[in-house]
Amino acid sequence: MRKQLYLETTVVSYLTALPNRDLVVAGHQEATRELWTILPTRFETYISALVLQEASRGDAEQARKRIEALKPFPILDIDDEARLLAKQLVVGGGIPKEYPEDALHVAIAAVNGIDIIVTWNFAHLNNPFIRKNIRKVVEAAGYQSPEICSPNELLEVSP
Repeated sequence: MRKQLYLETTVVSYLTALPNRDLVVAGHQEATRELWTILPTRFETYISALVLQEASRGDAEQARKRIEALKPFPILDIDDEARLLAKQLVVGGGIPKEYPEDALHVAIAAVNGIDIIVTWNFAHLNNPFIRKNIRKVVEAAGYQSPEICSPNELLEVSP
């Protein structure tokens, strides 16, 4: 059975962004393009209504490219269960209160039983301190916590 994967908005942003001269950013863009090619065959890939909202912001042409790239993926709803867990993530210290959207990404994935969240957000999602706090809050609420990783990490272990 293929693992279920949730794409957080930063991933599609790197996919569709103009080429960047910064070597780290350019590397992230290349890893994202590589990941995009294996998504259909190796993972059940999902996004959420929140991803679509965030991808729609900013420059109109870039937003159009992001939305177009996301079209193949099923959309998970933002329901009351996810909203409640997102609040618990913020109150419980899983996600900083200044970033409630990040808590909602995690909550949507958790309540839908998603195995993996893929993100380039190292500040508020994918770092060892935040991941530990997220896991604690999500599991205390009775859910299995999704693993959180970058496209690079996923490419290293992809089946």
